Amino acid sequence: MKDFSERVAVITGAASGIGQQLALQLAQRGAVLALADKDYRGLSETLRQVEAVGGVASLYELDVSDAAAFQAFADAVVRKHHAIHLLINNAGVTLLDSIEEQSHEDLAWLMNINFWAVVYGTKAFLPYLKKAEEAHIVNISSIFGMMAVPLHSAYNASKFAVRGYTEALAIEMTGTNVSVSCVHPGGIKTNIARNARVSHKELRHAREKVSLGFDDAAKTTSERAAKLIIRGVERRQRRVLIGLDAWLIDKIVRIFPAAYARIFRLHKLFKKIK
Repeated sequence: MKDFSERVAVITGAASGIGQQLALQLAQRGAVLALADKDYRGLSETLRQVEAVGGVASLYELDVSDAAAFQAFADAVVRKHHAIHLLINNAGVTLLDSIEEQSHEDLAWLMNINFWAVVYGTKAFLPYLKKAEEAHIVNISSIFGMMAVPLHSAYNASKFAVRGYTEALAIEMTGTNVSVSCVHPGGIKTNIARNARVSHKELRHAREKVSLGFDDAAKTTSERAAKLIIRGVERRQRRVLIGLDAWLIDKIVRIFPAAYARIFRLHKLFKKIK
């Protein structure tokens, strides 16, 4: 997809971070936007910024973990805009907890947002996307969808799942009008680490350590991440790595699939944080 002018682009998690930047950059390229998020106040701020650059967007308050709501959202977007060309499943959360102490409820909460929402979005919009002359689906995984990290087992599980689901989708869509990209951002300067859910009071200090460490390690801005994602759509890339850290981790995990934890000293990181 080279030309975004008057193309209808759907973005979840558009109230902040990468989703907000995607909305702004696509608006500057002439796309018509359908923006969804549970945070309607943040979504309204995104709309203000979109309109400031001459863009057009419709807003939808959406709980992406609700399959029926996602289908209703897709139907509403089609009723309003009559077509869909680009779907970006971007919404996501994180959870900081050990496997031993993690509750089933917290794991289900995260999986419903990070993984099942990708499934719901793909299933709801795919029939409409297939009617377009050309279309594209972008699902956001993570570098944590390539390597496992202590205290992030739920997030790891969700992002590995997104990766597998999206790669299978890309194969199934081969030869059709729908292209598919799986995106693996490295450290991006957003609030996801700072807003991580923590199940146990004892781990609240760990969240602060992780947030500070993440802030230091995150070298890529959300603006840059959005630019690379859009470039990936233009080039119909099946895999989009964002940031030098993502490229480095991808190579190390490929070469040392059984030893990367030792190379990165993840066991020591776990003891230090916990």
